[in-house]
Amino acid sequence: MGKFDSRNSQKMTRRKGQAKKKARLKRRAETARSSRVQKKPVGKKKAAAAAAST
Repeated sequence: MGKFDSRNSQKMTRRKGQAKKKARLKRRAETARSSRVQKKPVGKKKAAAAAAST
């Protein structure tokens, strides 16, 4: 067993995968949040138009 083999163990592989998954989801959530902020005024206009027509 080499000095750095513990970094390639099954446990470490799972941990690395989990960290990558979390980072990926975090990036996705961040981009979704920024795009949602830009779309928000459109939603307000639709809501105001729907309220005015009723």
